[in-house]
Amino acid sequence: MKKTSKIVWKYIKIIVLIAIPIVLWILPANFFDQGKSISLFALFGLEDFIYSTGITRAIMHLMHFDFTGAAEYNKLSFIVLPLLFLLWLKLLLREFGVKILKWF
Repeated sequence: MKKTSKIVWKYIKIIVLIAIPIVLWILPANFFDQGKSISLFALFGLEDFIYSTGITRAIMHLMHFDFTGAAEYNKLSFIVLPLLFLLWLKLLLREFGVKILKWF
């Protein structure tokens, strides 16, 4: 029974890993544009670390190839999105037994 549950859990993880970018791509680029832009660090009183402000909105615009919109929200999205892609690829391939990017 445990082997079956491990296989089911593995397939659920694969489906979720594949579904996340598809869902984000289906959503419009301005889906997260409403509301106040805040930084997670600002919530804890660390106003010096405001580099994360607007990163979600910027990545959504970058995923939809709106480079000017992404740059307006956060220029670091041009670095963060490729790193997120590498992390996503590593997690997905690991479920298939392929290990890449051991340093990441």
